[in-house]
Amino acid sequence: MAGKWFDEFKVGQVFKHAIRRTITETDNVLFTTMTHNPAQLHLDEEYCKNETEYGQRLVNSCFTISLMVGIAVHDTTLGTAVANLGWDNVKFPKPLFHGDTVRIETEIKALRESKSRPHQGIVTFEHRAYNQDEELVAICERTGLQWKSPQARL
Repeated sequence: MAGKWFDEFKVGQVFKHAIRRTITETDNVLFTTMTHNPAQLHLDEEYCKNETEYGQRLVNSCFTISLMVGIAVHDTTLGTAVANLGWDNVKFPKPLFHGDTVRIETEIKALRESKSRPHQGIVTFEHRAYNQDEELVAICERTGLQWKSPQARL
């Protein structure tokens, strides 16, 4: 199992996830159309070239956050998560474009025992995505309910 138990996390711990991902046009168009998002910013190259400050299509921010959290799962919550409780403070300080490569890091911001579930705890993760130029392109806090290790449940 790759994920960490609640009692294995430490506030301030940083995970630099090994998986990197180059975003393709197919990724962006497929995700955008699968989620029924008709925004020209993601689908219409001519519109973006002529009508926007970026001159090209932007990667769908919902894809960005999904990729950011998805890459983090293997090192943090795979097999140890009970539930995702929410996302907060989601920001996209720079856009992503087709061909950009992202890397993700996760910092443990807070830990607390569950008041109603003695074998579980609540973890606040801060996920950060950077492009190939080391520019921060996305950041969010995610709260998750995690199992404690089998030893801690005794």
